Amino acid sequence: MNTFDIILQQVGLFVIYILAGLLLVKTKVLNRETLEPISKFVIKMALPLMVFINITDGTDKKNLYESWPILVIAVGFYICIYAAGAMAVKFFKLQESRVGIYRAMLLFGNIGFIGLPMISNVFPENGILYASVFMLIDQFMLWTLGVKLTSPTGEGGFKLKKMINPATVAIVLAIVLKFTGIRIPVLLDTAFSKIGSTASPLAMIYVGGIFAGISLKKYLREISLYGIVLLKMILAPVFLFLILGLFPVSGELRLATSLIVGMPTMTAVVMMANASGLDGDYALGGVFITTISGIITLPAVCWLLQYVL
Repeated sequence: MNTFDIILQQVGLFVIYILAGLLLVKTKVLNRETLEPISKFVIKMALPLMVFINITDGTDKKNLYESWPILVIAVGFYICIYAAGAMAVKFFKLQESRVGIYRAMLLFGNIGFIGLPMISNVFPENGILYASVFMLIDQFMLWTLGVKLTSPTGEGGFKLKKMINPATVAIVLAIVLKFTGIRIPVLLDTAFSKIGSTASPLAMIYVGGIFAGISLKKYLREISLYGIVLLKMILAPVFLFLILGLFPVSGELRLATSLIVGMPTMTAVVMMANASGLDGDYALGGVFITTISGIITLPAVCWLLQYVL
């Protein structure tokens, strides 16, 4: 099965999971209150364990040493997309209260809920490593620049303690164990793997659940949100893929990082906007539009990069 077919399969699974979340909320099996523990379980246990096991079991020291270009790619991406965001908010003439949220939505993709599961299935040997290394820079930017953008006055400061979270701890610990050659017991490895495998379906069920409570028509008419789809989910992956073609990086890394930057908006932006008293509904609309658009853009961009460019 080629990369495009795997992407299609993964997107199909995500659609089913999202519909399951919608159905569970509509039938009152779940609600906003019961969705939150699911989100916390995924973020604090399932996702970190998925990352941990995939790095310890699915890669080697050589690949770890050779993953440093991803750090450079990630930094370059955030610089470029931050500049693009400054132009986009002027183009769409957004009201002041939405400027920071919009730029945050443009910057931060849903690498945890969508990117990690998808990339790990598309590139079973090294995909989780690519996404995890990229996520280190992503987390740093989220808790520095992201905090600033989603603060009422744009004066949010660097929150070092937020950098120390289950996902980053899992990544660092897995890398340390890999370099030292220490292996965890087989029973523990199996348990961690089973728990980690729940991350993808539960994450998307949560996303579907939060969509069940929003006004679809309101956000379908919000033109500015489609700007995020165009800039972040279509143009950014294409330009990154073309630029990386000028450098001596592997075709797999080139395609993987291009797909990572094209992920839909991160759900954490909604939480940060709500916590700051900003327009959290607008951020939720951005997550909705970009996630639904991702059903089309992710396989379409993958096909374009693999067969045309």
